[in-house]
Amino acid sequence: MNYRRIRIAQLGDGKVTSFAVSELKKYLKQMDSGIVIDILQLAQMDEAFHQVIWVGRDEKLAARLPKVPEPALDDAIGIEVKEGAGYITGTNDRSVLIAVYRFLKELGCVWLRPGKGGERIPARPVENPEVSVSEAASYRHRGVCIEGADTYENIADMIDYLPKAGMNEYFIQFLVPGEFFERWYGHDSNPYLEKEPLTRQDVAAMTVSLENEIARRGIGYHKTGHGWTCEPFGLDGSSWSAGSAEAISEETRACLAQIDGKRDLWKGVPLNTNLCYSSQTVRDRMTDAITAYCKKNPHVNALHFWLADGRNNHCECEACRKKRPSDWYVRMLNELDEKLTAAGLDTKVVFLIYVDLLWEPEEERLQNPDRFILMFAPISRRYGQNYSDFLAYDEALPPYQRNQLTVPKSLDQNLEHLRRWQAIFDGDSFDYDYHLMWAHISDPGYEKCAQNLCQDMKDLHKIGINGMVSCQIQRAFFPTALPFNMMAAALWDETCDYDAVSKAYYENTFGQDGVRVQTYLKEISDLMLIYNGPAFGDLENEYGPFCKDYAAVRKVIADFQAVIADNLAHQAGACRKEWEVLQFHAAYASLFITCFEHRERRESEACEQAVHELLDLVNRNEMKIQGIMDGDNLRTIFRRRFKMEL
Repeated sequence: MNYRRIRIAQLGDGKVTSFAVSELKKYLKQMDSGIVIDILQLAQMDEAFHQVIWVGRDEKLAARLPKVPEPALDDAIGIEVKEGAGYITGTNDRSVLIAVYRFLKELGCVWLRPGKGGERIPARPVENPEVSVSEAASYRHRGVCIEGADTYENIADMIDYLPKAGMNEYFIQFLVPGEFFERWYGHDSNPYLEKEPLTRQDVAAMTVSLENEIARRGIGYHKTGHGWTCEPFGLDGSSWSAGSAEAISEETRACLAQIDGKRDLWKGVPLNTNLCYSSQTVRDRMTDAITAYCKKNPHVNALHFWLADGRNNHCECEACRKKRPSDWYVRMLNELDEKLTAAGLDTKVVFLIYVDLLWEPEEERLQNPDRFILMFAPISRRYGQNYSDFLAYDEALPPYQRNQLTVPKSLDQNLEHLRRWQAIFDGDSFDYDYHLMWAHISDPGYEKCAQNLCQDMKDLHKIGINGMVSCQIQRAFFPTALPFNMMAAALWDETCDYDAVSKAYYENTFGQDGVRVQTYLKEISDLMLIYNGPAFGDLENEYGPFCKDYAAVRKVIADFQAVIADNLAHQAGACRKEWEVLQFHAAYASLFITCFEHRERRESEACEQAVHELLDLVNRNEMKIQGIMDGDNLRTIFRRRFKMEL
């Protein structure tokens, strides 16, 4: 066969396989505009066809794949192409798409981050491609959750990127995720941008479009989480905004948690308000609403059923006090399972161990474990530490005391809570962690964050967890996308080598001086100390120390300016844009350091001025860096860190 012609035989007419074939053709044509690509569509493999690349699933190919526990859920890929003929397959349709991208990677294509700016597609002849790969993902769950201030395009780009990075799940929080769109389109954080009107219907429509993008890639779709304590009772559960206590009906008020003798919104926020879970009426209204939602939305693969956000906000009535919140929660999960089973629905239900729910139930047990997925969310943990270093816990856990809890900051205590749950539930599970939600901002070089994230992913099997859904802002790629890349690499292959993956990333991103960039950013990371503490909630050492040597880190930044200038003078195309990001990052990092230096010296006015200068720098340049940095997230973190009104 002429090597300038490739014949692709698509197996079946499934939506995801058709998309995989279209992606394969698109990128091969980008690489080699002169190549001719023929596409055949066949129901099954046929030995009469020679010199074709079979793309899709077939019984004859299934035997050549690595064995996995559940092929519909667990991803494995098989690629065997020689002299332009062979096969590209996977354990499920999504795996086929992942395999197509892996084939293209072996030919030199690189996807560094979401969006066109993250693509590196080499222009060269595709001559008799030869690729051989047979791999299974180390973990079942490899996903991302919507967070931050987002445009529709930010989220669509993330969804598009996931299978390119070997990821397989996406989670859209809330019934209608208005919070995340309103943060961007409302532009409350940036006075230089004009507000854009956005209605609940607009958000609902965008959500449907995003669901279509998820479906065409076969990505596992997670949905909702917070909101079930609100929406079935006529309360707005689409954001963490305050609600109107006067507008609550007496019927709804009777369902709210009783705290200090009153049934009211917890600190005025519906989403943070728990309910009276000992009430059968309350439990029925919630579980009936979830069942109705699952009937209407069978495309949701994993429905998250959480209680209210916040902590120390559980009902103190006499009936509720008879059991821990986790006991009432498990009883409600069992009631939900009975209703879903009666309705003939196989939707998986994700339950959350988090804050008060870290304390396992004393009496209740899940009756149908196969229905459920445990989600471990150690929101109060410290970063700069890894799971494998804190596997032992030799102390007694603090007893559960209703509404008087101090959540654990240490990893060993968080993991002991997890083990208590695992002793009574041995089903499917994943970590839900926040490396790229708040902690990453504390590491302006991103190297500590990348190393911490990579090692945590490698450690998940050691703590009995089958993957992670990353609760993160969608634009966490400043100054680099290395943390996300390391997360994805280690979730796919827990034996991946940090040095090898990071070296390839820097060279693909910055060109021949990529290793120098890594050395530079690592020096910044090593000199800063902020990353090692808790990222959310109670902050330790609020006046530092934040840095080993402020003069030294400034010198590192100053000395590297000549390298940046030289590359800006000689680089072109995509690499030049990355060096422009580094140039802006140098100005950002210098102000960032100044903020913390003034804070450490307790120079409050100077600190506040530096913070405002930093936020103004980001705001004025936000549209230039919109796809890689979330200015609203930065403001939120600094407001909490420095206790400022921003």
